[in-house]
Amino acid sequence: MFKRLILEDSSIWYLITAFVTAATIFLIITWRAVRMPRAEVDKFAQLPFTTDADERHDPSA
Repeated sequence: MFKRLILEDSSIWYLITAFVTAATIFLIITWRAVRMPRAEVDKFAQLPFTTDADERHDPSA
């Protein structure tokens, strides 16, 4: 089973590159969310998130 693993020296660079890419994307999104202007935060807070599933759900039934 473990004979099929890639154990080359270059394979670690693929892992490091993938991790750095994912971490960079996560940090950019987090940074933009933290630095978002208050007016934009308020605009997003007022968005209606009504879906068909919410309309079909009847808790009294």
